[in-house]
Amino acid sequence: MTKDLTPLQILTELEPVAEQNLNRHLSMAKDWNPHDYVPWSQGRNFAALGGMDWALEQSKLSEVARVAMITNLLTEDNLPSYHREIAQNFSEDGPWGVWVDRWTAEENRHGIAMRDYLVVTRAVDPVALEEARMIHMSNGVQSPDGWGGFLTSVAYVTFQELATRVSHRNTGKACNDAVADRMLQRIAADENLHMIFYRNLCGAALDLVPDQALPAITRILTNFLMPGAGMPNFRRYGVLMAKHGIYDLRQHLEEVVQPVLKQWNVFDRTDLGPRGEQAREELGEFVDKLAKDVIKFEEQRDRSLAREATRGAGRYT
Repeated sequence: MTKDLTPLQILTELEPVAEQNLNRHLSMAKDWNPHDYVPWSQGRNFAALGGMDWALEQSKLSEVARVAMITNLLTEDNLPSYHREIAQNFSEDGPWGVWVDRWTAEENRHGIAMRDYLVVTRAVDPVALEEARMIHMSNGVQSPDGWGGFLTSVAYVTFQELATRVSHRNTGKACNDAVADRMLQRIAADENLHMIFYRNLCGAALDLVPDQALPAITRILTNFLMPGAGMPNFRRYGVLMAKHGIYDLRQHLEEVVQPVLKQWNVFDRTDLGPRGEQAREELGEFVDKLAKDVIKFEEQRDRSLAREATRGAGRYT
């Protein structure tokens, strides 16, 4: 039986992996300018400068697209909280510190581009958006159970970055606007590179200390919360987004959870002790339950959409 490593020992052992993946990221990341993704010619003054304030009829987005854009933007807005959590649980020295600062700078572009697009195109109520931003950022990050420490943090951000990529891509499609779609594809590409960094570091940690890392991964997945959990209307918005395919249980299972666990070879590993085996068994049961929940959710969703379609048809007969 191997002795547990301290967080500092784990970070020290993984520092060469962090440096390698930092260099990989820097070689692949593309710099881009948020202003290039905003249709500035559509902009005009609001009432404070002699123009007209926002009204719902000014928005060209559907309700689903508006909700998804607001949710995704407010998620990006909470960047200071994420930076604090990652900086505290990783390290501010060496390649770790370089990564944390670089990641934060790249993530900041996302909120800049999305907010400018939404305000310029009058896609959402900017007053309500600002009120929600203040509430969400004042609440800080809503951590799932056991988020503290390097192992749980790196596991969480792996799944969270991939989930965010899926949500951004599907939101872009739902907007039915080429400019928004292009912008969110660009943001999703960043999220994918970020996910790869974290996935590789978490995978290396799993190889280094499997009996410590796998329980951390299991805790994160069985208590998973999207990072926007502290924003106003999060539950209602999440239900609407799931109902219309922006981010639902099947996507969470098949596009986020299963691919990452397969990449880490979780269910075929032979290096686990009793503690790791227990965590793997719990995780396997959770994934099986999630697969059953997918079926239940889709049956309920289909019935709900059918009822809505019937009510809608009834209005015109």
